[in-house]
Amino acid sequence: MRSDSTKKFSMNARFLKPGVFFFILFSVVATVRADDYVGTVKAEKILVTTTAGNGQKHAYLKTERPEVTAMTVEIPPGAETGWHLHTVPVYAYVLAGTLEVKIADGKTFTFKPGDAIVEVQNLAHNGRNLGRETVRLVVFYTGEEGRPNVTRVEKPEIGGGGR
Repeated sequence: MRSDSTKKFSMNARFLKPGVFFFILFSVVATVRADDYVGTVKAEKILVTTTAGNGQKHAYLKTERPEVTAMTVEIPPGAETGWHLHTVPVYAYVLAGTLEVKIADGKTFTFKPGDAIVEVQNLAHNGRNLGRETVRLVVFYTGEEGRPNVTRVEKPEIGGGGR
């Protein structure tokens, strides 16, 4: 998320082939240099950041049971994710649609196709589809085996936190 409250994140594709899937994963999670690959492989940085969109510093888990979950999420027009938080690092890429994310700290961010999202940790937030087309996301949870990636919470007083 960017502090100017707008993020761009786009790729219009319904399904990702394994090669594209791993390209996106490494584009979001790792720094890629053009000379890391050979031949006709093209690598383009989507996002490099030391914080989530609201300025929160990254916090990685220290665990003996690491688990990565990759999934797609679809949010129909007008639908919401519901207020929730993540106790694990979460990264997403917007494939389609316009997503508004309200955070319990009072900030609101808008993401569009092509935007990379570094989600906040331990801070309640709610995503809502603002447009007429389904929001499609690829989401990567870098969690821990047996630990939930998403925790549902009551709607907080905005500006009041969320845990």
